[in-house]
Amino acid sequence: MISVGIEAINAFCGTSYINVRDLAQHRQLDMSRFDNLLMKQKTVSLPCEDPVSFAVNAAKPILDALSEAEKNSIELLITCTESGIDFGKSISTYVHHYLGLKRNCRLFELKTACYSGVAGLQMAVNTILSQTSPGSKALVIATDMTRFILEEENGDHTSQDWSFAEPSGGSGAVAMLVSDTPHVFQIDVGANGYYGYEVMDTCRPVPDKETGDSDLSLLAYLECCEKAYLEYEKRVAGIDYANTFGYLAFHTPFGGMVKGAHRNMMRKLVRATPQDTEADFNRRVTPGLIYCQRVGNIMGATLALSLLSTLSHADIQSPQRIGCFSYGSGCCSEFFSGVVTPESGQRVRQMQIGAQLDRRRELTMSEYDALLYGNQWVRFGIKNVTLDLDSFPQIHSGSQEAHHLVLSRINEFHREYEWV
Repeated sequence: MISVGIEAINAFCGTSYINVRDLAQHRQLDMSRFDNLLMKQKTVSLPCEDPVSFAVNAAKPILDALSEAEKNSIELLITCTESGIDFGKSISTYVHHYLGLKRNCRLFELKTACYSGVAGLQMAVNTILSQTSPGSKALVIATDMTRFILEEENGDHTSQDWSFAEPSGGSGAVAMLVSDTPHVFQIDVGANGYYGYEVMDTCRPVPDKETGDSDLSLLAYLECCEKAYLEYEKRVAGIDYANTFGYLAFHTPFGGMVKGAHRNMMRKLVRATPQDTEADFNRRVTPGLIYCQRVGNIMGATLALSLLSTLSHADIQSPQRIGCFSYGSGCCSEFFSGVVTPESGQRVRQMQIGAQLDRRRELTMSEYDALLYGNQWVRFGIKNVTLDLDSFPQIHSGSQEAHHLVLSRINEFHREYEWV
């Protein structure tokens, strides 16, 4: 059987952020609960940023490093999102256009809450394994965003159900080039545990608002993590949760949920003491939280961001197996694994994702609230609007060599973008 997995990976997580502790205080939330989030910052999407621009900006550095022949070997493009901009037209068509991919390419979109990125990755993996087109590559881009909208009521009052969902909701995209040369992450073929059932934990009943039951979501996440792993264990001989995996990457709605899930696994499967569990969390899990703590939950892209964070911050001096858990509300989940090497970390660090996060501009709370009002002009279903890009100086604040795609206009529902 051929090797398969992630050849290259990159993230783009916007140009602006806020300090989530400042936000929690600004919203007068219960600060006694705040530390349980294990969060520091969250990316805030500007009106000129959307799932298309995030996706293209994540993928472009990967494609720029390819030869023309390698770029033309991409025969499958999957966008994975719960933040689509049209009920029919896939954002993969926009992404395909602005990345300049060849037209002999299959393009479509997947939606299954936060599981979508792994669904796309596994579909791409099995496409490569099928060898129906030997030597071809697949591009999988998970791209999601939180866009809170404020509307004026009676002149100067606002109506919004503020909760801890706001500090944890982020924006961004992760692009993965999948092929039979998995320099970054070699998939353990057949080592998958799935678990899913119908539950109304969180959902998006309208395009621009997420709602649900946070307690039910936590319980579903914990159940799926345990049951998906146990199914994985049935399929793979000689597995031990504490010793098989050098590191663990989790879908991260917020760090506290991951810590609770890991604690549950260590207590039930390993019978570990609280002290040993805490030490294990710090060693195997914390490297995967570092970027997530700075970006927030980017839904379908969050597990991939955790994997990126692990590869950027873990001490990988020899081949290591990473266990990965993905959860999507509603729900579907999967535990799978792959092998990384010192080369994996080197390739990921070359993408300088931490430096990109450092270049984001911090917004004040007044600037942030003003953006929430402005978001109504680009909400789902807008027919016509022209954006004043000079109003967003942070989109020009990257290095001189960096070119970012931004939304500039919506003309009869058709979105138009430009490079800045």
